[in-house]
Amino acid sequence: MAATLAQKIIARAAGREHIDPGAIVTCRVDLAMMHDSGGPRRVKPILDRLGVGVWDPARVVVVTDHYVPAVDAESARILALTRDWVADNAIAAFHDMQGICHVVVPEHGHLKPGMLVVGGDSHSPTGGAFGAYMFGVGATEMAGVLATGEIWLKVPETIRLEWTGTLGPGVSAKDMVLALCARLGMGGADYQAVEYAGDGVAALPMAERMTLSNMAAELGAQTGLIAPDDTTARAIRDAGAEPGDMTDLRGDDDAAYNQVHTLDAGALAPQVAAPHSPANAAAVGEHAGTAIDQAYLGACTGAKLDDLRMAAQVLKGRTVAPDTRLLVAPASTRTTAAAAADGTLAVLTAAGAHIMPSGCGACAGYGAGVLADGEVCIASTARNFRGRMGATGSRVYLASPFTVAAAAATGRITDPRDLLSEAAA
Repeated sequence: MAATLAQKIIARAAGREHIDPGAIVTCRVDLAMMHDSGGPRRVKPILDRLGVGVWDPARVVVVTDHYVPAVDAESARILALTRDWVADNAIAAFHDMQGICHVVVPEHGHLKPGMLVVGGDSHSPTGGAFGAYMFGVGATEMAGVLATGEIWLKVPETIRLEWTGTLGPGVSAKDMVLALCARLGMGGADYQAVEYAGDGVAALPMAERMTLSNMAAELGAQTGLIAPDDTTARAIRDAGAEPGDMTDLRGDDDAAYNQVHTLDAGALAPQVAAPHSPANAAAVGEHAGTAIDQAYLGACTGAKLDDLRMAAQVLKGRTVAPDTRLLVAPASTRTTAAAAADGTLAVLTAAGAHIMPSGCGACAGYGAGVLADGEVCIASTARNFRGRMGATGSRVYLASPFTVAAAAATGRITDPRDLLSEAAA
């Protein structure tokens, strides 16, 4: 029977030949991922009350990324608790202060096509870029997974988003997903699976696919899937793992999709989402000239190596505008090392960027880089909710690394294509 990619993966995890949307099934979990904020400090008390341990330590990954490096005694306490819990439960896959979980987990080869993965963070759909059904859960559900290795699911409907064409200069996957947020709205895919498809998606490198899948969360989707292909297999092998059997891991053309949207990547302009929602996205020209105080290149959607290279393309030979600050928090320590090795960091620092530790940082209002009342920031992050990056009276605009870098160079929201064309002239 015809099936979407979501149906196929969930059916495998549930031990079924086929399942229909709306069915409630119990699934075996292939991997559980937690970080320091929502992980051990939340699940430990629950497991202790139940008197149970972890069902399979080899299937658990823990990453510290929210409270690193510790900026106060409470942060240090949370990190110490996390490290102690990992040691007590013999969790071998512990990535301490190595970067943001959604980047670090695939960097270390933990994700493979066809897996069913739960993550203790709302942006866990990032794993869908690798053909894994990965979704976020709260601490209570995570404790249940840790105790039993299983979780129940209501099989979702699937929205298929087909992108044709090729992105133009200065346009990235971040612009694609912001345009989707404007088109479908926050919650437009509420408790559904999103399946990204089309030659416009197939042409994207893995880092860009991760951005698409990550921000399926902003659409309200449970996950954001991309069928695995040679690009997927190559990325997994580069991480030191093998992709496994990818046979039939794609949605069938005649599957019963709830909605199908076709969009043209070649016609897309750089997008900017105005405060205080990713759904407030429009072409960059709608906001051109808006003065900014801070430009922030960070988070799982905007500080991977490819993202930093985008920014460097714009900033090469330029400097950050007066009275404007550019903060760069690479998504992982591996990203920092690679960007240092290829000269990307040298371009950014020559322009006046301040390099910060790898981690969630100011994206989630942690540590350095938060905003004062009245300040305006343009950021490569996934969310711009009121008060998320600091004072409730601050304003955050969302954009791609290209556009964030262009704003840093000019001190105002600017079409990055203008600066890129100047550099090419």
